[in-house]
Amino acid sequence: MFTLLRRWIGDTEEAGRTGRGRLPLPHGAGRAECQVVDPVGLPMQASVTVLDQAGHSVTQGGTDAYGLFTAAVPPGDYQLSVICDGFEPRRAPVRVLSDLTSSAGVIKLVVATLPPTPSSGHWTIDPDHTAIRFVARHIGMADIHGRFNRFSGSLWISDQMRDSQVDVFIEADSIDTGVRTRDSHLRSRDFLDVDNHPYLTFNGGNFVHRGGSHWDVTGSLELNGVARTVKLDTTYLGLGTGMTGESRAACKAVTELHREDFTLTWQKMLTHGITAIGTTIRVELDIQVVRAEQMDSPSTAR
Repeated sequence: MFTLLRRWIGDTEEAGRTGRGRLPLPHGAGRAECQVVDPVGLPMQASVTVLDQAGHSVTQGGTDAYGLFTAAVPPGDYQLSVICDGFEPRRAPVRVLSDLTSSAGVIKLVVATLPPTPSSGHWTIDPDHTAIRFVARHIGMADIHGRFNRFSGSLWISDQMRDSQVDVFIEADSIDTGVRTRDSHLRSRDFLDVDNHPYLTFNGGNFVHRGGSHWDVTGSLELNGVARTVKLDTTYLGLGTGMTGESRAACKAVTELHREDFTLTWQKMLTHGITAIGTTIRVELDIQVVRAEQMDSPSTAR
């Protein structure tokens, strides 16, 4: 039995080396492959894009649990572009020949340098350089895109970034989807109920670094008088200096809300003709903050 087992293992290893056991290549194509590993040589799951000589994407995919990637492509010279959150992107050349497997070898990623975070203290959201948008998943023919036009907020950066705090106040009646009748319905008691709940508020205080420029910010969102825990998938864009020399920091964030969590019923919305509002709403934020003491200057918001 052990002899048969050793023979089976040997046959399997030989098949891996020679390509036997794989699906046959399309006529005239070749195969490009690589393995992606972390700084200590362990396999990594990463995104790999095959780029032609003009830099155009030919195909893309992800590595498997062993860090392996393979793709059938026409013969030619390519670059394998490897991306993984928290690591520096890498490219490796590979020349693919017809009916053969060509390897770019082992691609080792290195940890990305962390961008500097804002200095501790009080920062204020700059409404002239901030956008709060949403996309309602479609039930009818198309998505509904909208935004809130009036809002304010503050960010308190702690000495330890994870202990920072953010507060955002959104004026509910500033909702704008570009259709007056629909906006009136959205302001009504069936949705935002702006007369009784004039603000949407978010209070977050749990900043968790996920690697590279990616953070999770968890807090409480109150909408329509109901508060729920929400996690913002946040990409930190770094620090900068404005036209008048003020210090700025920027980020992007997204989250997905479920209407039922905030008692926004589908049946009521149907009766008022809001047929395209689905069960989930994607919220997208582009945020710039300025040091609070610098925000007081009238020349800052340019």
